[in-house]
Amino acid sequence: MARAHHQDIRLGTMVPGKETTKSYLEQIQPHGFECYELNFWRTLGEVSLPRLANEIRPVLDAGGQFISCLGIYGNPLGDDELDEQTRQGWEAAIDHAADFGCRLVCGFTGRVRGASIPDSIQRYREVFGPLADRAGEKGVRLAFENCPMNGNWCAGDWNLAHNPDAWQLIFNALPHENLGLEWEPCHQMTQLIDPLPQIREWGHKFFHLHGKDATIRWDLVKKHGVYGKEAFVHHRTPGFGDTNWTDVISELRMVGYTGTIDIEGWHDPVYRDELEMTGQMHGLNYLKHCRGGAYVANPDV
Repeated sequence: MARAHHQDIRLGTMVPGKETTKSYLEQIQPHGFECYELNFWRTLGEVSLPRLANEIRPVLDAGGQFISCLGIYGNPLGDDELDEQTRQGWEAAIDHAADFGCRLVCGFTGRVRGASIPDSIQRYREVFGPLADRAGEKGVRLAFENCPMNGNWCAGDWNLAHNPDAWQLIFNALPHENLGLEWEPCHQMTQLIDPLPQIREWGHKFFHLHGKDATIRWDLVKKHGVYGKEAFVHHRTPGFGDTNWTDVISELRMVGYTGTIDIEGWHDPVYRDELEMTGQMHGLNYLKHCRGGAYVANPDV
């Protein structure tokens, strides 16, 4: 595979979608991010996607950056008003992804609240069957984040797509080629799953990656278990956690991944608040190193 200046895997960060997005992008643009995931919590709120696209396009063009995907994180399988707004947000993001120059929409699958994963599959099929068809007509792919959101196999409130057994169920239920995963090592490590072998098995379904890691405190696991009062695992910015991202990126390249890795900040227990962007910049530079450092073209032979 021919590569030019690491164009196969680009490195960015997540940016909140709101009225102040343009100003936020202008402030972080000089930091060296190559792309951005534009994300929304539960609903689009008062944001008009076409207007926002018009506002931020000049900033992106000036910096040579791009929007990697749109993200909306709520429970589209639920039955309250906010859940309906989440479903409408998925539809709007699918319809307007091209306005941002991207063809990818990410988020939680949702789940039937309080129900097991198998008992949520029919509702998942009812909601995401039409969404996948709608996206397919527009050349858009949909990717599900692998965050448990405190759920498990038997019950939960937010997301089905958090472990390989669930992935098998959801992709068997809807075998659309434009349905995949928004994956990160962190959410597997919080379940004590080894994330690296998953790349070889499931990498063909990775449409997007979040740059987030974890630190597992094995001494606390051995003393208190995973349900004790002490937190046995912390979400970390890449470069501060347990994962060797050189291995992650190598495995991704070996399975042919050519998407982006966008840092998901605002979780690190140390590099947060006034140290948030300090931590993200360390994470960005670390990931660039793990990607192979500065690109060097081969000499002519």
